This record gives sequence, C-alpha cells and structure tokens, in this order.
Amino acid sequence: MSRLGSGLHDEIYARIREAVDVLEGVVHRTPLSGSMTLSRMVGGDVYLKLENLQKVGAFKVRGAYYKLWKEKARGARSCVTASSGNHAQGVAYSAGVLGMRATVYMPRFTATYKVEATRGYGAEVVLVGESYEDAYEAAVEHARREGAPFIHPFDDLDIVAGQGTIGVEIIEDLSDVDVILVPVGGGGLISGIAVAVKRLRPGAKVVGVQPRGAAAMCESFK
Repeated sequence: MSRLGSGLHDEIYARIREAVDVLEGVVHRTPLSGSMTLSRMVGGDVYLKLENLQKVGAFKVRGAYYKLWKEKARGARSCVTASSGNHAQGVAYSAGVLGMRATVYMPRFTATYKVEATRGYGAEVVLVGESYEDAYEAAVEHARREGAPFIHPFDDLDIVAGQGTIGVEIIEDLSDVDVILVPVGGGGLISGIAVAVKRLRPGAKVVGVQPRGAAAMCESFK
C-alpha cells in the first residue's frame, strides 16, 4: 500500500469511527441473521446483514445522515441531491431529522411510489429529464446557483464513511468472519465496508458482486 493510500485509508477509518457515534440512536443497528438455507447450499455458515430493515428501507441513510450532519455543523441549512431511489429517501429523511431543507432531483420516469416516499420525508422533489444524468446535471447547477451542498450518492468520503459503519457492525457481531460479499453499484458501500473490515480483521476477504448484465465495476477491473 502506498503512503498516499495508507493515509487516505486512515482518514476514512477515522471518519467511520466518528460516524459510528453520530449515527447511534439515529439509524438502526441492523441484525446479522444466520441463513440455514444458504448455509446448506454453500456448505458453510452464511449470515445476512439485514439492511432492508434499516430506516427508509436501505443502507443509504447511513451515509446521507453523516454527510448532512457534517454539512450542518459547517453552517449549511439546505442541501441538494439527485437520485431515483434509496439515496433520495435517505437524504430526505436525514434532512428532516436535522431540520434542513432538501431538494431532490429525479428523472421524470421515476416510479411514483419513490417520488411520494421522498416527498413524504419532507423533501421538495423536482422531476426533470429522461435519465439520471439529466437530473444530476440539474441538481449540480441548483447547488452551484444556491450555494447549497450537493450530496453525492457515493463519490464522497463522508458518504463512504457512513456506509462503512456496516463493516464495523459486522466485525463486532461476527469477529471471525472470513468473507464478506457486498453488492456494488457506484462503489460507496463496498469502499466503506472494505476500509472498516480490513482495519479490524485484515485477513477477511471483501468481495464485490454485480449483476452479470450490469457489471461495470467488474469490467473496469479487467
């Protein structure tokens, strides 16, 4: 590991430890549940980290809340993001808890229930464009125009650190874990989990998993 890499990992891990404290009592510490069926299938002990039981139904609230907590400490009173899914709800929920205004840009095709769920947490939703890229560009322009922080769904060290609290919980609940499988989208979740796990249990493997038909990260490694 290069000196730069080591320093960055130290910085992210320090933020993960801070995020653990910040998120306590705000988000759920989700259970690590053994799966008898999957254990039989693979011939080993398999556990599921049940983030589907998390606030807003997904892990995204961890990174969103920690990021917004830091932005509020720096004086921000509003925020902007772009998302067509769980990140939108995580930001909306977190902003509401922290007493901040949230504006969420979503593509016009976004499912109605996702739009209404985001509004239900108190965010203003702006439907624009035909793709996520259209919504993203509009949100970034809004953030620049209004001077509000843009809350990126994954490309942000605070977001990564918030998601990394999952790795801390896994090691605390299952200290002898050998392999952790992590779904990969933008990469924020696996980045945070990998930093936490490699610091707390260096011998454990962290493996990213993607759908065969949308394996962008896998192909980029090749």
